[in-house]
Amino acid sequence: MTLDASSSEPRSRGQWARLITAIYGPTLLASIGFGAIIPLIPLQATALGAPTGLAAFITALPGIAMLAFDLPAGTIAVRIGERLSIVAACLLDALMLVAVYLANSLPVLALAVFIHGTTGSIFGLARQSYLTEAIPVQYRARGMSSLGGVFRVGGFVGPLAASALLARGEIRDAFIFAACTSLVAAAVTMGLPALPSDRGKVVNEAGEAARTLPVLATNKSTLLTVGIGCLALMMLRASRQTIVPLWAEANGLSPSTVSLLYAVSMGFDVLLFFPGGAIMDRFGRWWVCVPTAFALALCIAALPLAKTAFSITVVAALLGIGNGVSSGIVLTLGADAAPRFGRSQFLAGWRLLADSGQMIGPLIISGVAALSGLGAAAIVIGALGLAGGAWLAKWVPRTPEALARFQADN
Repeated sequence: MTLDASSSEPRSRGQWARLITAIYGPTLLASIGFGAIIPLIPLQATALGAPTGLAAFITALPGIAMLAFDLPAGTIAVRIGERLSIVAACLLDALMLVAVYLANSLPVLALAVFIHGTTGSIFGLARQSYLTEAIPVQYRARGMSSLGGVFRVGGFVGPLAASALLARGEIRDAFIFAACTSLVAAAVTMGLPALPSDRGKVVNEAGEAARTLPVLATNKSTLLTVGIGCLALMMLRASRQTIVPLWAEANGLSPSTVSLLYAVSMGFDVLLFFPGGAIMDRFGRWWVCVPTAFALALCIAALPLAKTAFSITVVAALLGIGNGVSSGIVLTLGADAAPRFGRSQFLAGWRLLADSGQMIGPLIISGVAALSGLGAAAIVIGALGLAGGAWLAKWVPRTPEALARFQADN
């Protein structure tokens, strides 16, 4: 089946059901596998003889690989199409996870983990590009927020599945489990209807093929305005995941209590993704992304005032609410801004900004905390987040009419 992109919606409920299953199914499966193995990578490295510092570096390799491969992922999506890109990423991911299972040396483990990270970049880019084309614009925010929600559900289920496996087997078994989820994700992806743009090259009216750097240069105004604001938002999100557990531990909370705090925050995260998408579709993107940025920034900045388990739980819950409501906002704004010509290349640059924000947040916390303590790090992140919120308030379209012009201009 080929999706008619000129139509405002698929032709039947059956096509909708197939599209939804084929879009969200692979994401759920892949995120379950990802969630299962990420906490286990440092343990596997340690089991192979890595000291603590080297184990931490190997754990960071997937994030480094995703950042390094964001732009090449756009080129791959253009050359072989979004659907085949997702399938290829899942198959390569499965192969690398088997390599991790078989690895008997740290260099082999590190290489396999790095390539595993590149597949995440290809998968994410192709998935976002596909949804940008396949989901009617009036449902776009709900579609993207649901995608983010499905990823959160997978991230919640994955560690539980790994825990059950480890109760009966070895650490390595979880990597085989994750490889199986990637293989099934590849099979489900084959059920995706083909897009009209799933062809070797995308060309403009002059017959010229889109190239990454010219596309980014043409759209630099959007990238340097709304894109930078999204970088700040992603910085806040990543900082939340880093600083709350550290602050809880610094205030004497036990590991089990810290885990409970995280579960409470994730609970709100998972429950609120669809209402956030509905708000974005009905009232506009501004009314979610701007309040979210200010809420996350203020909560992080107020963290030094929380000294007890109850007060830290309240802050964690508020952060979860803010993050959950804004699920999919960066994907949605990227889809709104993406031009028809060079869509995949533009989204590659967009993802590079977002992934940079994810890397910057923990680095700032690490640097400031080493110099002045965690409390100072929370205040610095909060201040930067408030600046990012003001930046988003200026550049994100506020009214439906402004949003329609923003979408039409890209």
